Amino acid sequence: MAEVVWARDAVARPHTKLNRQQIIGFWSAWTGWMLDGMDSFIYAIVLAPALTELLPKSGYAVTPANIGFGGSILFAVFLIGWGCSFIWGPIADRFGRTKTMAATIIMYSIFTGAAVFADQVWQLALFRFLAGIGIGGEWAMAGTYVAEAWPEDRRKMGAGYLQTGYYCGFFVAAALNFTVGAAFGWRAMFLCGIAPIVVALFTLAKVKEPERWKAQVDDAKRVQPLAEIFGSKYLKRTIVNAALLSIAIIGLWAGAVYEPAALTQLAKKAGFEGQDVVRLVSSGTAVLSIGTILGCLAFPVLAEKIGRKSALACYFAIMMVTIVAAFGWAFYLEKGLVPFIIVLFFLGFGGGNFAAFSLWLPEQYETSVRATAFAFATSFGRFIGAGVNFLLGAMVLQWGTLGYPVALTAIAFGIGILIVPFALETKGQVLPD
Repeated sequence: MAEVVWARDAVARPHTKLNRQQIIGFWSAWTGWMLDGMDSFIYAIVLAPALTELLPKSGYAVTPANIGFGGSILFAVFLIGWGCSFIWGPIADRFGRTKTMAATIIMYSIFTGAAVFADQVWQLALFRFLAGIGIGGEWAMAGTYVAEAWPEDRRKMGAGYLQTGYYCGFFVAAALNFTVGAAFGWRAMFLCGIAPIVVALFTLAKVKEPERWKAQVDDAKRVQPLAEIFGSKYLKRTIVNAALLSIAIIGLWAGAVYEPAALTQLAKKAGFEGQDVVRLVSSGTAVLSIGTILGCLAFPVLAEKIGRKSALACYFAIMMVTIVAAFGWAFYLEKGLVPFIIVLFFLGFGGGNFAAFSLWLPEQYETSVRATAFAFATSFGRFIGAGVNFLLGAMVLQWGTLGYPVALTAIAFGIGILIVPFALETKGQVLPD
């Protein structure tokens, strides 16, 4: 009880001043996570033009149903790669957060850039699978680093600040598509994905390991982290966290990632053509990104007031309502373009639920297994998300429409609200050693 009281008192005191290494480390993690978001969202933005070119070369007709089905399969392959990224967790617990974070950035940069050479659909799928392994690992590494490197009274907002990076990456991808993509095509967009290598090299050269990890490194060498997070101490929270992440991931890839394809169809229906369609999709993505950034910043404040569980349940409720409103209602209106974009802002705000996990997951595990637990929870859901995308692809092909299949994913958030009470509440507690 004394520890909890101390933690509450600490929050009320003036914020501890960050030192130079904490600032450099944060911006390295944030930039890596931002470029991670850019690289992962580039594919969503260029999905339609890329498949329009590659489907005929692969022996398939270019139809809305085939583009929707092919896109779903490729999303699923990407998510399977992301699911395999759990391998980075034990590596980070054993060898360090910053080195592993740099390795994940190098991997996703190389294979995002390699997609420029894809000449058939299967080649693009292979490059996205390999990029996914790197993209999936960066979040766990960045989130673990910030939680351990920042002082106790600042790490909670640090989690919110960090999570904005991924959605700023959406904004950057939209801006690139508005300029580079509109002028030079989808291959040039993938070429831009090589840029994060610079951040990886900076991280290796300038960012030191958190003192908290260095103090526990000898213990980490003796622990089998994957076995530990499924032991009696952590089993329940590991299962619940993986389930909640699975819900959030279904919403991200069903809502946000299908948004460009939905906007493309709505723009063409409204009479836009050529580069005007590309720019409209970019603008809609920017609206979504702004909403999500605000949602990320708001989450730590709400979580400190009403608790982690209640705050996450509120965000899940927002996602449940807005996915239906966007894809089940606005998408089918005769003049649905403007209503769809308006709803996107609120859908984006609900998408800020990912900040919950950057804040919450590190609080539930000790240093020796923290990166492994974070990586497993964020990776396992990708396999579930991949399965959902296969199902969505089949439904899009069968029904001949994108909106209703995506709208059905709102059901997942209803299930998530029912799971939240089983999670561990950590409001008012300090980060465990």
